[in-house]
Amino acid sequence: MGLLSGLIGLTSDVDVDEVRRDLAPILLPDEEIALAFQVVRDLLVFTGSRLVIVDKQGMTGRKRYIQSIPYRSITMFAIETAGHFDVDSKMTLWISGQPPIERELSRRANIAGIQRALADGVLRR
Repeated sequence: MGLLSGLIGLTSDVDVDEVRRDLAPILLPDEEIALAFQVVRDLLVFTGSRLVIVDKQGMTGRKRYIQSIPYRSITMFAIETAGHFDVDSKMTLWISGQPPIERELSRRANIAGIQRALADGVLRR
């Protein structure tokens, strides 16, 4: 069971077709986007083989820093949920040979969906 079939019933926070059009230049010809989540201004995009993090920068968000992380290189991940007085949640990814990557998640982010997508991508490899 791959990422696409393992996430049946889980919905994205953003329109996957719109994300697919936007990321078409960097996707492989047969690479499918399974899920995409809006994370404050940024995007977490789960494909069949990697996690793509699109970090929008600057005032307009036209400048973007795009990270492509193969699931096989993620050694561990953690999601910290927001408490009563916390504004945001946090996601931390540990990548082989790299310092951890941390991203703030909004309180409204689909925490369970992101956790499940990471688990499916990382643990099923």
